[in-house]
Amino acid sequence: MTVNRYLRMIAGFFIVVSVILSQFHSVNWLYFTAFVGLNLFQSAFTDWCPMITILRKLGVKEG
Repeated sequence: MTVNRYLRMIAGFFIVVSVILSQFHSVNWLYFTAFVGLNLFQSAFTDWCPMITILRKLGVKEG
């Protein structure tokens, strides 16, 4: 898999898990959902995402 596919998979996983946790544990988990969404939004404009940097350092191949 490539960096972009991992990024989409990880972001989707974080969003789904945090929404589930907000229903069963605490509504405050929605702040994490918003953080992930805002991070994706800003990366569209700045072309920089912290998770991509981490994945590159872990040796995941580029798309």
